[in-house]
Amino acid sequence: MEHTFTVQPLTYNTFEDETEQLDQCKDWGLLSEKATKTKAFFYKGNGMNMPCRIVGFVDKMTAVIAFDNEQLHCIHPSYLKEMQAANYSQRLTATAEDATSTEAAEGEVQQEEISAVTELAANDVPAEVNNVQKEKADKPPSAKSKSKKEKAPKLELPEDKVKMIATVKEFTTVPNNFSDTEDEVVIYETVSILEPALDIDTAWSSHSNTLKKLELAIGDTLTFECKIVAKKLSKHPVPYKINNPAKMQKVTAE
Repeated sequence: MEHTFTVQPLTYNTFEDETEQLDQCKDWGLLSEKATKTKAFFYKGNGMNMPCRIVGFVDKMTAVIAFDNEQLHCIHPSYLKEMQAANYSQRLTATAEDATSTEAAEGEVQQEEISAVTELAANDVPAEVNNVQKEKADKPPSAKSKSKKEKAPKLELPEDKVKMIATVKEFTTVPNNFSDTEDEVVIYETVSILEPALDIDTAWSSHSNTLKKLELAIGDTLTFECKIVAKKLSKHPVPYKINNPAKMQKVTAE
């Protein structure tokens, strides 16, 4: 049976060997650091509980999985990780009873998943574009370009999780190309990595349920651990994104 909800990759990178697959799954948080071999993964939702295997990636934030029928599907690693929870299916609707209702249920799962990866579809800059931009940057500036304001050099961001401090500047929303609703985001200012010390200036993150529990307000300063990546916020001049902040604490003014 063909799955109608899949988002199939145009191109993707396969793993060279099992070691590369293990390392990437650990980096995504899908396997523990002590894991010596991969495990079975399941794609869940609306009565579905289908085994799948991770066969590659489009980029570091988009995994590619394959179902038993060899059909490929792009998925955000964090979303796949959520699906492995034993109680995940309890938050979704019951199993559909025939093929027609099954397709409708799969469509609901697709909508939730697309919402989770919208930032990738809407904001990510393709590698080819990055290469073109790099080539342009390497060329000597023309007389016309010299008259324009020079851009700040791109920061060399650490690949691992780091401890950071930031102050809430603004709460806003950005368009979601796959939904009638907009995605909630938080924009931060005076953003810095504590170790190794590095000023980021401005960054943004999704306004997740975890963040909402902190009841943040504009002007609040907080520390947290996260990965920070170069990803521009749609329709805002904010070039860096805070991914999966954890161990968040408000900083109390003395």
